[in-house]
Amino acid sequence: MNFGLIDVLPIYGIYIGVALLILLSFEIGYQVGKHTRSRYDKDAPISLGPMVGGLLGMLGFVLAFTYSMAASQHDLRKQNVLDEANAVGTAYLRADLLDEPHQKEMKRFLREYVDVRLRGARGENLDAAITRSVELHDLLWMQVSSAAKTSPGTNTSLVVQAINQLIDMHEKRVSSGLRNRIPGSIWIALFIISALTMITMGTQVGLTGKRRLVAIIPLALAFAALTTVVVDLDRPQKGLITVSQQAMVNLQNSMNRGIE
Repeated sequence: MNFGLIDVLPIYGIYIGVALLILLSFEIGYQVGKHTRSRYDKDAPISLGPMVGGLLGMLGFVLAFTYSMAASQHDLRKQNVLDEANAVGTAYLRADLLDEPHQKEMKRFLREYVDVRLRGARGENLDAAITRSVELHDLLWMQVSSAAKTSPGTNTSLVVQAINQLIDMHEKRVSSGLRNRIPGSIWIALFIISALTMITMGTQVGLTGKRRLVAIIPLALAFAALTTVVVDLDRPQKGLITVSQQAMVNLQNSMNRGIE
């Protein structure tokens, strides 16, 4: 399960939303602490110190864990782009080992395949790009299986191997880009712990009677920035941090030069 709202909102909207959540939580806690101070326990500020420290430590742990997950998945997506470019490039070169008309058709399908993958990675109708990719898998397999039946041998075996690797890389990229995301339960836990931490901190400040916005506002902005970076890393092609498609672009240029 993924947080759909996180995927829909623009990155600056997420930053503003997280900052407002932190400030609002702090203000709620401050009002509770202020009300308590005026009517009840005068010694509460001392008793809340360890609780605030514990919550801050828990928040730091969850945030570091979430960042580590997002960063590792981002690195995996970058590696998958390079691996897929190598797989497609290998299949394109090995297509020369086939007889006509299979050679010409395979190269044509592979050029279209690269175009489709780049359009999908850039967010141009991703679902249609995935559907067309699967269709091209079938077309490529029909060509290579027909060639293998007509002229079985080492050359066709190498092409079959290359097409198999290309199909496998498709599933790896789809899985890492669309399915291997930070679970929604972790996002919920992060936001709940953040809110509870700031409410407790605000309560402690309210018990002292001093709001201290000079310290709280920079803290809220800094935490919102770090959370936004994690969100941005978890969204492959939406935001300021994107997965470079340069390896596929270079392959596309190389293929196009070959037919000039």
